[in-house]
Amino acid sequence: MLAGVIILMFMLLRICAADLCNWSGSGFAADVDSRIVLQVRLRCTEGSVRWVYPGQALRVVLEPNLSSARRTTACIKPSPSFRGASVFIERSGELELLVPDAGRPERQQVFCFRADGPRRPAIYLQSSPGVDGAWSRRTIGFRYELLGNRSAADNLGLGGLQDSCQPCNDSELLMAVCSSDFVLRGSIKSVTHDSERQTSLVEVSAARVYRQRSGVFEQELPDSGSSASVPTWRGHIHTRLQCHVKPGDGEFLFTGSEHFGEAWLGCAPRFKDFLSVYQTAWAARQNSCDFPLN
Repeated sequence: MLAGVIILMFMLLRICAADLCNWSGSGFAADVDSRIVLQVRLRCTEGSVRWVYPGQALRVVLEPNLSSARRTTACIKPSPSFRGASVFIERSGELELLVPDAGRPERQQVFCFRADGPRRPAIYLQSSPGVDGAWSRRTIGFRYELLGNRSAADNLGLGGLQDSCQPCNDSELLMAVCSSDFVLRGSIKSVTHDSERQTSLVEVSAARVYRQRSGVFEQELPDSGSSASVPTWRGHIHTRLQCHVKPGDGEFLFTGSEHFGEAWLGCAPRFKDFLSVYQTAWAARQNSCDFPLN
């Protein structure tokens, strides 16, 4: 009922964004007429929203240009400065509360919801006025991602944990090196556990990065006084606490996905074991893609 009342009492003002993945705008128009709801349509599977001087309300419709791939889960990550607003999910004219207006969300917190209904998912931001009754000078923002399945959201520590942390079988491993957001060869330097988020943070040092979607792993040049001549890569990979990842010797092939600028672990066999699997598949012409072994 809340959604129906709110939607009927406001007028929709459609605005166009030059960037179809990201939107940044001001709430001044809504401050002039409190009945106005700014409406934004974004056509990418990931991006960001930045609302300066937030007015009464903002409606963000996610309608990516997808020919075949389906996205069944949507996730948002509020910005560190997010406060003074509630976030709702609009379903059939009704609003479901996703993020309450209870101050600033916890650091790194991500909120997910199902997005596989007949209508495009819509995110509705309801701003709260400042102490003096005026819209304060602040910024409300979040990043969003549309995911292919719920398990991807589970890997972010949301909605419960998956059943197990079993190693990937051969076919899963061969597919991972072809389709993962990142693939790198390296070792585990340290592991930090976070019981509150139920996650572990794995610090890795990589001799080679075969692929990464963004700049999660950064290259370190050797010191001028160091005997090492080959640059190394460093970065962090998140995984679930229940997987009990520990520091150890040896070289691994790390694969996985990237969400909100963070790397999440997928298959991570020892590199020598991966070589054996790949060479066997290559000889039988069963490898999913070519992988550089040098």
